[in-house]
Formats: sequence, C-alpha cells, structure tokens
Amino acid sequence: MTLEATPRLITIGETMMMIAPARAESLATAQDVRLYAGGAESNVACHMAHAGLSSAWVGVVGDDDLGHRILRSIERHGVDTRWVTYDSAAPTGVYFKAPGNGVLYYRSGSAASRMSPATVASIPLEDADVVHLSGITPALSASCAALVEVVFERVAASSATLSFDVNYRPSLWPEATAASVLRTLASRADIVFVGLDEARALWRCSTADDVRALLPEPGRLVVKDSDVGATEFSADGTVFEPAIPTEVLEAVGAGDAFAAGYLAALLRGDATNDRLRAGHERARLVLLSISDFIAEPASTSASV
Repeated sequence: MTLEATPRLITIGETMMMIAPARAESLATAQDVRLYAGGAESNVACHMAHAGLSSAWVGVVGDDDLGHRILRSIERHGVDTRWVTYDSAAPTGVYFKAPGNGVLYYRSGSAASRMSPATVASIPLEDADVVHLSGITPALSASCAALVEVVFERVAASSATLSFDVNYRPSLWPEATAASVLRTLASRADIVFVGLDEARALWRCSTADDVRALLPEPGRLVVKDSDVGATEFSADGTVFEPAIPTEVLEAVGAGDAFAAGYLAALLRGDATNDRLRAGHERARLVLLSISDFIAEPASTSASV
C-alpha cells in the first residue's frame, strides 16, 4: 500500500478484538467462533478504504498477540496504521458479539484507555480533509477525554472538517453524565451523526426535528432512524432518504458503515440524497453480516 503524506480521513479511537459466533447463534451454545478487529473509528477507516478513499486509524493497542493481530487485520483493509502504537504495560481490549443481544465488553484498563493528547501530538490532523471521532473515546478515561478536547481544538483552528458520531454507550458512562458531554461535543463538530434512539435516551428527543432544535450548530447533522431512514439538516435544507429494506442478521457496526459511506460520498462531492443513500448502502452490507466489515477486498484505488 502506498501511503499519502496525509490521508484524506483520519480516525482516532479504541479498537478491540471482537469474538463472534461463526453463525448467527447464541454465545451460550456456539461451538465455532471467529476473531475480528472491531472499533467504531477503525471500522469507519476500513469502510472508507473499501470505498476507494485514503484513510488512517490512530490508536493504541496492547503489545500482545491480540494487538498485533488487530493491526494486521486493519492494514489488510487498506488502512494507514503508521500512527498506531503498542503499549506493553496494558492489554488489548476484548468484546464478544452476541447476535441479537448486542455485545459484552471487557475493556477496563485497556491500552487504548491510556491514550492522551500525546497520542496525536505528532499527527498532522490539520492536513486531513476529515478527522473523525466518536462519543466512545471521551468515556474511556480522563486522559482520553483530554485527547478528544485537543483534537477538537486543533481541527477547529484548521481547514479540516471535524466529524463526530455520538455513539452513546450506556455501559461506559451514566446517561446523566453522557448527555451533557456528548451534547457539548456535538455542538462543536462540523458533521454530526446520531441515532434517533440515542437522542431519545440522552436528550428526550422524539423526532429528527427535535434533534436539530437541540443541535442547531453543526453545519451538517445526520439523524438516523433505524430501518426508517436518515435525515440530513444543513444550510441547504432538510433532506430525508429512506433506509434500504434489509433482513438484519446483526446490527452492531452498521452505524460506522453508514458514517463511512456518507463521508466518502461527501468527499467525492455527491449530492445530499446520494450521500445518505451511500450511507444506507454501506450499512446494509454490515446488517447482512456477523462481522463489522464486508467480505469484498479493499479498492485498488485506496490512495484516491
């Protein structure tokens, strides 16, 4: 893979080793399991590479077999991992995917939870087209929250676009704390992705219009309503694009795929409906799969 001086997309966050049944069956009875790399931000980077645009994932993993396996896996998707580091003093996080019942996390004290502003000190965030973060990272630790703050400040002072996926995880922090922090971060981003279910849990929003009323600041706000569709709010107006009817095998990871599809289309200069449709198309591939990724090889034009 030929590396660009600065990839068009830079993502930052924790990636863990995901263990999932080989088929859509309960963890309690599954005999055959698979290991995958899984993390919201690296998922976005992988899908972006599959869409033919250069991407990098920044993170920290344990200097253990799982950490090295994760790095190899993400590299195979065509993602630039030059800024990923190993921590020999902390393990790689692990989680189990339980089809139909969400996930079980084992990430406390992970190498990624020790990320800090120093993690991105030498990374040219300002030179990327888009820097993408999620609401998972500030919940991991105080040093991770400080990292997020530094990234927001640096990108705000540059020509890069800050993309933020709310990605609320109740298992990481209480709603009362998360609601205020995530609202504030979202208000400072250029592009925000949020599920209507998340907005309902965090801010008691009932409709996409309610979310926009709460978050008038982002230049582009994308509200996803599960199998109904997605709405983009921007200075150009409000656009809704219905979801693609899909028989869902597993929903975890679909939001990351949607964000990548949308961002790839945005970087290509596509119209709003096309951006939303690209998000739905990417998400559909994940909804039909047990893993967070898709089986096709990464595009040979990943350096576009």
